[in-house]
Amino acid sequence: MTSGEHEYRVDVEWTGNQGSGTSGYRAYGRDHEIRVDGKPPIPGSADPAFRGDAARWNPEDLLVASASACHKLWYLHLCAEAGVVVEQYRDDALGTMIETAAGGRFTRIVLRPHVTIRAGGDTALAEHLHHAAHEKCYIANSVNFPIDCEPVIRTIGA
Repeated sequence: MTSGEHEYRVDVEWTGNQGSGTSGYRAYGRDHEIRVDGKPPIPGSADPAFRGDAARWNPEDLLVASASACHKLWYLHLCAEAGVVVEQYRDDALGTMIETAAGGRFTRIVLRPHVTIRAGGDTALAEHLHHAAHEKCYIANSVNFPIDCEPVIRTIGA
């Protein structure tokens, strides 16, 4: 992997103008489209608690998904380097956010990866690599709240 500075350009376009703009809190939709050149758009909104569309991704979902995906990518990388053959990986991540007078903040994300490694693999090493992945994760290193990891490792025949 090369070192250096990386930039990520994302276009977020509000699509929730219902004819009167933001003339009142209930007068506009929270819908938006998240776009990156060459990729399918992501339909976004606010959390339903904040008048959003439950069928669309909200920023809170995306933050938890980013933390989970970043951890997974580092974990798979480290397993490949260490000779731990991962056959399946699924994370049951949970983020907790509180509302405050200042607007709110996340207090914690818990990653709960369920990992299946090939029989004969080192389950202790597979578990340890979650700690190493957490240390390397760009998202975990960028937030001001804890991201905990509670992995479950099992083996499957080759």
